[in-house]
Formats: sequence, structure tokens, C-alpha cells
Amino acid sequence: MLPETYQKLTATRHSLNFREAVEIQTVPLEAPGARDIVVKNRYAGVNASDLLMAAGRYLIPTPVPCDLGVEAVGEVVAVGDEVALIRPGDAVLITAIGAGFREYYTTRARRAVPIPQASPEILSLAIGGLTALLALKDTGAMTSGEVVLVTAAAGGTGQFAVQIAKEAGNHVIGTCGTDEKAEHLRALGCDRVVNYRKESLRDVLKAEYPNGVNLVLEGVGGELFDAALDNLANFGRLVTIGFIDEYKSSEPDRQPRPRVYYKVLAKNASVRGFNLNLHFGRPDMGEHLAWLVGQYLNGTLKPQIDPAHFHGVAGALDAVEYLQAGRNNGKVVVTF
Repeated sequence: MLPETYQKLTATRHSLNFREAVEIQTVPLEAPGARDIVVKNRYAGVNASDLLMAAGRYLIPTPVPCDLGVEAVGEVVAVGDEVALIRPGDAVLITAIGAGFREYYTTRARRAVPIPQASPEILSLAIGGLTALLALKDTGAMTSGEVVLVTAAAGGTGQFAVQIAKEAGNHVIGTCGTDEKAEHLRALGCDRVVNYRKESLRDVLKAEYPNGVNLVLEGVGGELFDAALDNLANFGRLVTIGFIDEYKSSEPDRQPRPRVYYKVLAKNASVRGFNLNLHFGRPDMGEHLAWLVGQYLNGTLKPQIDPAHFHGVAGALDAVEYLQAGRNNGKVVVTF
């Protein structure tokens, strides 16, 4: 029997203070339409996009009210009359705005991706894994034998970027902010770990990599972005996937520095943006996700799930703030 109501987390106003922006709502659970399925969420992923949507600063305009959470895995508990390929009891992955921080989610069956099991590890592949894979290989044109720098390397995306770059035969530099994260990155195969609270990334790159860095996956912004940009190699590529250092700022950080063309023109270098949302319509996205799942199942790709426990819709509030504070080591997950 399905419950009559369920809880979800909704942004009801835009605010840089996450708790001021959101509220827990209890809403009716409706029966699925003919082509719909109802999923009982088991695990939801926490992403920087959750904070940005609540602040009204997400790349895709999200007017309030807006349900939060963009990825979840769960168990199908009901299907519509015309649904043929998915049955109650199946495990599925959902990536959509508002799909995550709720106990139940109703969606068209075609939007659900069947998975072997609803686990935090498979969940972590959805956004973090796909971002790392496509940003490095497609946008970043990664080859082998390169020097690859990954900032926020112990995070939900960075951990996969380190492993994918190493598997491709590259020398990988990873940045982090604690000794615990540094130890984890070495275990993942990082050739050089830079704890930016103890070392200057700029100084390390200048002293140890005089020929520059070939490829950067950058998600922090600020000084780490500047240091990476200034130390690109000839034909180097810097792929920006975010700038978490500024997500709680009231306006963009303005710096009186030379324009970017002074940095890249002489080197034939480039700065490229990567937004995963623009890739979801690609016909090969299912293949990329299947490859990531296969790499996990055969032990090649090792997802790191942050050990902190967050439970239910109320726990999602703490989980988002935990991520924003930079306390995570791996993917932050909310359990339902």
C-alpha cells in the first residue's frame, strides 16, 4: 500500500542562506498515470546545484517554489497501465530537478534508468561520474601521457576525474584541504597531492611543473583557478565545471587582472566551460553511464562515499550545508 502523503524539500524563496530559502512540505501522493512510475527514493545525492537553486543562481533559471535534489536511486513501487519494461521492485536512477530530496517521486517511465541495484555507489556515478568522464574526454580532449590537474579532487566529481585520468595513463595532480583527503587521493593514485591549506598550488606548479599543466578540471574558482590558468602548458586546456568558492557571495568576485587572452593566446591554450545539463539530450548518455557502472562493478572505478550520515528530508538540509562547508570526503548522500 502506498502512503497518502509524503515529504519533500522545496525552495520557497531565493536566499544565500540555505535554511532561510527552503521548507519541508507534506504533499499528497497521487497514483501514476498510464505511462508513469512511482519511485520510493532510497538514496539522494547532494550537489552544489542544490545551493545554487535555492539562491536563485543556478545555470538553468529555477523560479521558486522549486523542489530540490537532482539525482536519486530507488525502488519502483507502482507503474501505470501502459508501462511494459519496468516493474515494481526494479531499481532505477533518476536525474531531474526536484527528484532527489523527497520520499517518493513520480515520473514518466522513459526518464528512469534501470540499474543493477539502488546503492550510494551507483548513485554517485550519475552526476559526478558523468561530469568527470565527459568534461575530461570530450570538452578537455584528454589523451595519455599528459599532466592533469584536478581541483577539489576528493569531492563527488574530483574523485572520478582522478581515477579516469590515471586509467588513461596520465600524471595526476589533485588538490584538497585536509590531510585525510590527501591520504585518500594518494590511495586513488594521485601522483602529487597539494593540500592548499599547507602549500601554495601556484608555487608547487611553478617549481615542480616548469613545462606547465596540459589539462585542468577546475571546480573551485578564485586563486586555484588563477594559479591553474597561469600555469597552463602550450596547447593546455582548462575546463571549468563550477566555482564553489563564490557560491555564497552576494556578487561575482571582481579582480583587476589582465584579461584572459593575455594568458592563453601565446600558448594556444584555452578555457572551456562544461555544463552537464546540456549533454543530457545526447543519444550516447546511456552508454556512458553504462560504462561507468561497468567500471564500478568490475572494480576499476572505486566510488568514495562520505561517511557522514544524513537521513530523510530533514537530513538533506544538514547535508547541503556540510557540502558547502567543504567537509566532505567523497560523495555526500542522503538516505531514505
